[in-house]
Amino acid sequence: MQPMLASVADGVPRGDDWVHEVKWDGMRVLADVHDGRLQLLSRTGRDVSVSFPELAGLATTYDDLLLDGEVVALDRGIPSFSALAERMHVSSPRKAATLATQRPVTFMAFDLLRLFGQDLTSQPWSARRELLERLDLSSSAWQVPPVYDDGEGLFEATRDQGLEGIVSKRRASPYAPGRRSPDWRKSPHRATLSVVIGGWRPETGTTNRLGAVLVGTPDGAGGWEYAGRVGAGLAGTAGARLGKLLEPLSRNASPFTNEVPREDAVGATWTEPRLVVEVQSLGRGSTGKLRQPAYLGIRTDLTPADLHEVTDA
Repeated sequence: MQPMLASVADGVPRGDDWVHEVKWDGMRVLADVHDGRLQLLSRTGRDVSVSFPELAGLATTYDDLLLDGEVVALDRGIPSFSALAERMHVSSPRKAATLATQRPVTFMAFDLLRLFGQDLTSQPWSARRELLERLDLSSSAWQVPPVYDDGEGLFEATRDQGLEGIVSKRRASPYAPGRRSPDWRKSPHRATLSVVIGGWRPETGTTNRLGAVLVGTPDGAGGWEYAGRVGAGLAGTAGARLGKLLEPLSRNASPFTNEVPREDAVGATWTEPRLVVEVQSLGRGSTGKLRQPAYLGIRTDLTPADLHEVTDA
């Protein structure tokens, strides 16, 4: 099963038909518990159970349930995607166990899709939420975050607290697996963006050490529009890891449908646009390029097709 997705709101929905939650800056995960075993599945269907051993105890909570939620890494109480990025790609149980003690994650369970073998996706959100709260899922590694009636108040509060934003949900809405539905609407604060890498430039004074990546966003026609050069955040191991992943993706020409400025293109190694990363910026300038972008981490939970799907929604 794929998770239900939220559409972008053009304003916080008002009225009693809606309820509102904090939008967590993390990794979307379905937690499937059955016969004493736990399987954690990313949005793309990848099994990430090994990456988060501190969540293994969910397997002992109930005999059968399927939860939808977000895995977050909290830094002084605020979710940090860059901190989470260190955990998302780990496939070694030993390394994952070490990271779980150094930088633990929390699973924010916000929906219940199956309980004791009964599919709940056709039930309204309000009924699923009532059952979820009755389960009393609370520990140091997982919790059921609260919901709020006052969406505009929550929107302002999350802005003040430096959180990502809010998600508003229609109380009567069923769960639509794999669909981006207007019954769920997200209102983000932070200027973070998922982009594809289409090329890289070497660090100054070197020929093969990655110093910056050239990134793009969907152009609305199935291609990629150049969005700028990102160098901040790529020092040390972050740049070295990206370099290894990009090496087999090399190609002869730019993958972008618009022209890359000469100052960015000179010395660039072009790559197939297959790797999705998260960046933070001050928005776009008059030329369409990201202003002061900084690299946050690799989005192993997203594919380039996901970015096109969001743009076309």
